[in-house]
Amino acid sequence: MATLVDTHNRRERARRADRGRDRAEGWRRRGPLLPALIFAIIVTQLPFVFTLWYSLLNWNLLRPNGTEFVGLQNYADIFADSTFRQAALNSVIYTVGCVTAAMVLGIIFALLLDREFRGRGLVRTLLITPFLIMPVASAILWSVSMLNPSYGLVNWILSLFGIPAVDWTSSYPVLSVLMALVWQWTPFMMLLVLAGLQAQPRDVLEAAQMDGAGWWRTFTSITLPQLRRYIELGILLGAIYVVNTFDQIYIMTAGGPGTASANLPFYIYQRAFLGFDIGQAAAMGVVVVIATIIIATFALRLLFRSFDVKD
Repeated sequence: MATLVDTHNRRERARRADRGRDRAEGWRRRGPLLPALIFAIIVTQLPFVFTLWYSLLNWNLLRPNGTEFVGLQNYADIFADSTFRQAALNSVIYTVGCVTAAMVLGIIFALLLDREFRGRGLVRTLLITPFLIMPVASAILWSVSMLNPSYGLVNWILSLFGIPAVDWTSSYPVLSVLMALVWQWTPFMMLLVLAGLQAQPRDVLEAAQMDGAGWWRTFTSITLPQLRRYIELGILLGAIYVVNTFDQIYIMTAGGPGTASANLPFYIYQRAFLGFDIGQAAAMGVVVVIATIIIATFALRLLFRSFDVKD
């Protein structure tokens, strides 16, 4: 019996020693990453904690001595604010409209570029160019050169068909911003889809042609399923960036007329820097961050699930 107990004790000490060595090895590998982790916490999590605290205060910069703790009152006020709800709806319109249209156009352009023809390199470069332009420059280009009611290119094209000039940014502000966003994000979607097309196994496509499958049947049954993970990745990344759109709205419409074209980031800017209401602006920011995290988490799970599926 004593021998069995001694053997058990030795094995237990050996397990503890192995766990200690594994733990030390883990810390040795993670140690170089700790400074980056601490830096990320300082620059991301600490500001968010301060934002949470500010969202619980009634703090207006015009009344610096009147700051008081109000709990969740700011959250109740913003959800009762019709302008906040309109800005949230505009954010959804911008995000869904831009990502959907840009993805459809990106697939079309990628299919056209996924073949040999003279000047393909030049055409590809020209199609990529809008994504390389700064958002502010893109907004100025669309506001001045494309949608200007007097000498804009869009109105000139419409005049060829006898359609009168339209003041786009005043009459259709959401559509105007949406056109600029789609123009800028289509090249990004096109590059992702083109990468997926060029990663297709050619022997599968050749086998489909030999079996008599037409272009549409090959696209829907082979190419489109192959592109699923690339399309999901483009939708996820595009939605994360487009939901934070600010430059195009500020330059093209300034959120107007009134607040008709404002999205959540722009409305937060208005409340904080024009209305000087730090408490409500912080509450809006917290709501946007939480909503974005929830949507991004759900989308990432779907994306990782598709990557886990074996072809």
